[in-house]
Amino acid sequence: MHTFDFPADADRAEIYTELLATAQALVEGEPDLVANLANLAACLKQLPGVSWAGFYRQVGDDLVLGPFQGKLACTRIGPGKGVCGTAAARREALVVADVDAFPGHIACDADSRSEVVVPIVRGDQVLGVIDLDSDRRGNFDDGDAAQLTKLAALVAGLDWPA
Repeated sequence: MHTFDFPADADRAEIYTELLATAQALVEGEPDLVANLANLAACLKQLPGVSWAGFYRQVGDDLVLGPFQGKLACTRIGPGKGVCGTAAARREALVVADVDAFPGHIACDADSRSEVVVPIVRGDQVLGVIDLDSDRRGNFDDGDAAQLTKLAALVAGLDWPA
């Protein structure tokens, strides 16, 4: 079993290098999507400043809650709604330094202050999103989005239902 451990003084680049290696090791040979997303959510929750980490799956027009780590979450997000729905509709990563300043932000957790959402895309199909929240303003940046986009590519290659 591969574990996700990084030194307390590790910089973000080192942490993401370890995260991506751990993610690859965790999903290798495991066909169950829920098991894979659950383990990946547990890894993501360990990133610095992350208060909520998880996945939303595209089901019909909506994003529906998948495996996560953190406080209770919104179960269903309509198309183009909130940061998650907007990222999925645009098919691009969104970094929100201050969620209170994002028009239409859905406050599933009143303590959330910043968020990064990365769509999981295979071909022309959005499969879902990776969603990270922090109780700190400005916890995420474009570097986080870029690294999480690499993780999203790995996740897109998993065995998603048709």
